[in-house]
Amino acid sequence: MNLNSIKAIYNFEMSRMRRTLGQSLFAPVISTVLYFIVFGSAIGSRISDIDGVSYGAFIVPGLIILTILTESTANASFGIYLPRFTGTIYEVLSAPISFIEILIGYVGAAATKSIIVGFVILFTAHFFVSIDIQHPIYMVLILFLISISFSLFGFIIGIWADSFEKLQVIPLLIITPLTFLGGSFYSIKMLPEAWQTLSLLNPIVYLISGFRWSFYGQGDVSIFWSLTMTFVFLTVCICVVSYIFKTGYKLKQ
Repeated sequence: MNLNSIKAIYNFEMSRMRRTLGQSLFAPVISTVLYFIVFGSAIGSRISDIDGVSYGAFIVPGLIILTILTESTANASFGIYLPRFTGTIYEVLSAPISFIEILIGYVGAAATKSIIVGFVILFTAHFFVSIDIQHPIYMVLILFLISISFSLFGFIIGIWADSFEKLQVIPLLIITPLTFLGGSFYSIKMLPEAWQTLSLLNPIVYLISGFRWSFYGQGDVSIFWSLTMTFVFLTVCICVVSYIFKTGYKLKQ
């Protein structure tokens, strides 16, 4: 394992976050504040609590997951697409490093950025509501797994996309709608039975439910199924990325 090559890729990607702190950190904080004003005040005034948790505190895990999915996908997809677009990816591919080291560098940096933003949002939320994290170890574990999984997913999108427009298609038209419909700002138990069953086909439901369980000890589905679905998605992404490097799909063209 060439740690120096991993460090070089990782530091290069992290330097982009340091150069754009306003976009990387302040923008998610502002979005969080707006969500609390709109959902916490407008909707929270009509919904006192959900399963014994105040509505303002209830939406915190959903807000964090919404941002984590968006940031992980965007950071990883842009991180690998830009070298492909400029042609500098061939310098990386020709270097004496394995695809695993390349993957760890790019995906590790994207996941790190997302985790930092997630904790910044959690810190910001403390100014609006009282939050009691019942299972902090599980919370960090789930946050880490989701960040890694969707950074891998973003890496796949960055390889697949051949234009900046395509780079935004899946995040905007698939991930964001599924996240909003996955119980970010409500419990699927509040829906009619038929819609509850339909919601269980949404994989994001399991991620949000598991993360919310780490906060309040309860979720829409069991923690077992939440972790299982997370590991399944992670495994699928690893298999797809392995295939990409094995075949050179859109990397050696």
